[in-house]
Amino acid sequence: MKATAELAIIVPCYNEEEVLPQSIKTLSAELDKMIKSKLVKESSKIVFINDGSADSTWTIIEKHHKKNPHIKGISLSRNFGHQEALLAGLYNTDADIYITVDADLQDDISVIPQMIEHFYKGFDIVYGVRNRRDTDSFFKRSSALCFYKLMKLLGVELISNHADFRLLSRRAVAAMSEFKERNLFLRAIVPLVGFKSCNVYYNRKKREAGSTKYPLKKMILFALRGISSFSAVPLHLITIFGVLISALSFLLMLWTVYGYFNGSTIVGWASLMSVITFFSGITILFMGIIGEYIASIFVEVKKRPTYIIDQRLD
Repeated sequence: MKATAELAIIVPCYNEEEVLPQSIKTLSAELDKMIKSKLVKESSKIVFINDGSADSTWTIIEKHHKKNPHIKGISLSRNFGHQEALLAGLYNTDADIYITVDADLQDDISVIPQMIEHFYKGFDIVYGVRNRRDTDSFFKRSSALCFYKLMKLLGVELISNHADFRLLSRRAVAAMSEFKERNLFLRAIVPLVGFKSCNVYYNRKKREAGSTKYPLKKMILFALRGISSFSAVPLHLITIFGVLISALSFLLMLWTVYGYFNGSTIVGWASLMSVITFFSGITILFMGIIGEYIASIFVEVKKRPTYIIDQRLD
């Protein structure tokens, strides 16, 4: 097969000095194999996006760039976030096909040739999907399962057990650039592009070095961003609950009036406080949900840049 496509492997990095040297070595070896087998063009590259790291991540990228012409780099002016770093790499790199993968290489890059073969067969999007989540803790496995089920119930189209390991064609990236929102949730944006897609399955590995950059707090915020950006169902549920609670309150009022005229009313502080506490909790919960949507609108209307590039290594 004669290589007809130029590949760019986009790798977001945030404080990855411990694992990055091994990741660069592994990715470089895989790219060399694909070039030698003429699966991709000689001009293909690996682009590392430094997302405002506070360690020596950028220094390591600079060092390997000098040694290997296939190693490129983009350094952002500060930490903008994983999704923003992915877009910085996609929108500022010229290629025919793009593969996005995390720096920890827990996603099995040996399936990248399979992804590219699917591209040559006419697929614009190829999702890397985990066969199982054995390397995750019980909490992470169960919370991820609940998240995917919740998003499906809320009407958000997601690929189960898919994170951000995927192939995108040039025209798929161009189509993605038409989505202008600042509250980024690429796992839901990519399916909205609508081009021909398929899945490639793999087993997820353990992280070789360093620690996860997605602790519980970030996972919760990420989930909230996805829900508030792609589903209006929670707002509709507030309306439904409001109607039901109003109906219940009206029936309770009729029952109270009936009891008053029959002389069977019982004055009870505990029951009164229970009702007040319950409805107060419901009110605060609903206000919080509305607040999440208002916060999303607040971010969108300011139209601040999604990322700012500080340095480039071309």
